[in-house]
Amino acid sequence: MITQRRSALKKLSLSVMSLVGLGAVSRATTVFKPAAEKEVNGIVYDDQEVPMFSSSTKLGNMVFISGQGAHYQGDIKAHTETVLKALETELVKAGSSMDKVLKVNVYLNDIADFDGMNAVYKGRFGKKPPVRTTVAVAKGGVPGNSLVEIDCIAYIS
Repeated sequence: MITQRRSALKKLSLSVMSLVGLGAVSRATTVFKPAAEKEVNGIVYDDQEVPMFSSSTKLGNMVFISGQGAHYQGDIKAHTETVLKALETELVKAGSSMDKVLKVNVYLNDIADFDGMNAVYKGRFGKKPPVRTTVAVAKGGVPGNSLVEIDCIAYIS
């Protein structure tokens, strides 16, 4: 499983490098060309004809899950539990799972909630957790009054 993660992360890194023109072979001619058409799972609200954003996007064997939040009154542990369950639901719908997650971004409304979020987060991605970035958002907080929002990138095998 670690070999699959490394291989998927390496492919993702190479794709990103070629996107920003850092390809080692030929900077001038490197163009990102996905092997397949992207597949999206859009969110449409009543007043829209087209989705505002996608809850997930698949490209090849990669899946990108948009930020999940908890939009109700509660503490950081309850919000983190809700968000992680929503993330897992999206991953399963896309054909992946929590143990195939490569990268996680955590956005906290308040950095004081870091320990509470970690208490619920710990162990949710298996024994070999993904890389993670955690930040506290600035003025205005996490959208929708959630105490935490989490997004991720995973592979599909």
